[in-house]
Amino acid sequence: MSLLDTLNLSYPIVQAPMAGATTPELAATVSNFGGLGSLGSGMTAPDVLTGQIDTIKSLTDRPFMINLMVLSKQEYTTIDTELPTWLSEYYQDNTIECALPKCPAQNFSDQLQVLYDNPVPVSSFTFGIISAEQVQHLKNLGTRVIGTANHPLEAKAWADIGADAVCVQGIEAGGHRGGWLPQSESDPLGLLTLIGQTRACTDIPLIAAGGIMTAQDIKAVQISGAELAQLGTAFLTTDQCGINDTYKQALIDASQGNRSAETRLTRLFSGKLARGLLNNYLRDFAEFENANALPPYPQLNAMTKFMRAHAAKNMDAEHLSLWAGQGVSLVKQESTNELLERLVKDL
Repeated sequence: MSLLDTLNLSYPIVQAPMAGATTPELAATVSNFGGLGSLGSGMTAPDVLTGQIDTIKSLTDRPFMINLMVLSKQEYTTIDTELPTWLSEYYQDNTIECALPKCPAQNFSDQLQVLYDNPVPVSSFTFGIISAEQVQHLKNLGTRVIGTANHPLEAKAWADIGADAVCVQGIEAGGHRGGWLPQSESDPLGLLTLIGQTRACTDIPLIAAGGIMTAQDIKAVQISGAELAQLGTAFLTTDQCGINDTYKQALIDASQGNRSAETRLTRLFSGKLARGLLNNYLRDFAEFENANALPPYPQLNAMTKFMRAHAAKNMDAEHLSLWAGQGVSLVKQESTNELLERLVKDL
């Protein structure tokens, strides 16, 4: 059975689960159209997540996906590194208050419990891998399980524990890298290479992600061996997306030639590699772009939160994390349905 049939979709389109950018309304709109809408919930408190799942269920009776970030208890409870001197000085110079939270991220175990208590059609996971027992528990509840991989070995690991599919994320993808093995960072692969190498080591169904913006891109990854295409950046400038106006305008400016569409892989915002538009923050602090010198994820993410909030309040795109993939020059200001109609017209 094809993944399209397994997930009960009309079109081979998955809307990427971009934490902080997706909304229940966006997910429901994509699902109602016949694609797979999703909600990036890795940064969402468990009680809020329960409410958001209920909202999506009230807006659609079609399959949708909830995505969580796999973090260990040590990772989500611990801040054991100092605020970097350069960041501390930036806060002082700009009179930005910085009161670090007790925990740098949400409790993953509690978030996963929400999916047990309030089952969803599809769950996906990034930044790590869950156990075979956890996969089976979800499947027993009627939930399909999708892993994320930047390397064939990660895809095989998901296949080995019984996942229904793997989203293979090429180096072109915007936002955070979903892999967790050293190989995915030491030798990052382009999407078509990743699909080919993954197909050679496992026959698990694949969803392709990274730089996909058009119907032609979708057909290309299907020819290469993926069944579905996951698009993120293309949805960021649509009406149902939850990003702030300053971020959205920066993406549109990049597509219209009013600012550079150059993207950069950086650790400077969160401690974990992520691709976004080049801006002054990444230029000004480029000398600190070193894994060994930066607090790890999610600690640095908790530390830069105050800068990003201040930038959003002051409509300052130069100090926001402007996550975007390498296809950003093709974004359009349009409704979610207009984007979907445009994609399926040429499929």
